[in-house]
Amino acid sequence: MRRADRLFEILQVLRRAKGPMTASAIAEQLETSQRTVYRDLAALMARRVPIRGEAGVGYVLERGFDLPPLMLTPSEVEAVVLGAQWVAANADNTLSAAAGEVLAKVAAIVPKHLRELIDDPVVGTPPAKQRHPDGTVDLSRLREWARKQLKLHIHYADAEGTMSKRTVWPILVGYVTGVRVLVAWCELRRDFRLFRTERLLSVDFLDAPYTERRSALRRRWEAQMRHTK
Repeated sequence: MRRADRLFEILQVLRRAKGPMTASAIAEQLETSQRTVYRDLAALMARRVPIRGEAGVGYVLERGFDLPPLMLTPSEVEAVVLGAQWVAANADNTLSAAAGEVLAKVAAIVPKHLRELIDDPVVGTPPAKQRHPDGTVDLSRLREWARKQLKLHIHYADAEGTMSKRTVWPILVGYVTGVRVLVAWCELRRDFRLFRTERLLSVDFLDAPYTERRSALRRRWEAQMRHTK
């Protein structure tokens, strides 16, 4: 690995880390020596990259540090293209349009030989056979309320047609081929529930924050899903 590539990869490792990373842990990920990592860390800090830490304790990259425009590998470009194709075919109109904008931005910054992977891709997903039935719900607003950690009051009909009204804490909007679901904590059931968006008869967007962090709720939901598999 070239030194410039290695320096970039060290920054990526630190950026992804949830806590301090030791030089030995970084060296293991990059398949290089600990001594080389120490030398590279010193070089980055000498260039005023905001890395804090010390040997034996670990290193962290301060939040807010922006990397300059980066070179993508062919596989990374194809991953972006494949993801954008799926979003364009399966997400709501807002995200579908955003997927096209992402590809346009990536095409504008990569060199010509990589741009061909966007203009004439060798990866692909099947086109959507039909538009998703979302009823009257505004999915972009559902996502906004999840980001803001605000409550929803929903009127819902289950698969048997039984109707209920309840207040929920939106965690995420899930996009599955053929189905879209709202994942939320339900105040009525005191548990996590999945609501298919086409069965939401009405949604009131409340100006009331819920009391737990969305990130914590999501971790609890994911742990519950793993446990029930």
